[in-house]
Amino acid sequence: MSVIHTALWVSNLEATKAFYMDTLGFEHQLDFEWPTDAEDSVTNYYVGRGNVAELQFRYDPSRMAAIEPSGIDHIAIAVEEVDAEFDRIVEETGCPVVTEPVNISPANNRVAFIEDPDGYVVELVEDLG
Repeated sequence: MSVIHTALWVSNLEATKAFYMDTLGFEHQLDFEWPTDAEDSVTNYYVGRGNVAELQFRYDPSRMAAIEPSGIDHIAIAVEEVDAEFDRIVEETGCPVVTEPVNISPANNRVAFIEDPDGYVVELVEDLG
C-alpha cells in the first residue's frame, strides 16, 4: 500500500492553485465535479510534483463553514535549498511564517515552516546528507 493523495478543503481555489502551482512548482493532474448529478457538487482539483503523492483540493463555493486545518500538522515538500526557497516564497506571497530556516540535526535536514492561503502548514525540507 502507498499514499495516493491528501485531500484539503480550500476556501479560494484560485489562490490555492497559485500558491501550490505557481509558487511551489506543483502541476495540475486532474479535476472534476463530484457528484456529477447533484446541484451541490464539489470541485476536486489535483496537483502533483515529481514522485510526491498528490494533493487534492476540495472546493465548494457554497460552503459556509470556515476552513479548519485541524488534524493535519503539516505538508512536507522537498526543496534544493531551504533558505533560498523560503525567502522567495515569503517575498512572493507574503505568507505567514511559522518557523524560519533551522537545522534538524537528527534528521540531517534543514527545514522552514510557512502557511498556505487556508492556514495549512507547509514544511520546506532540504536534505543535508
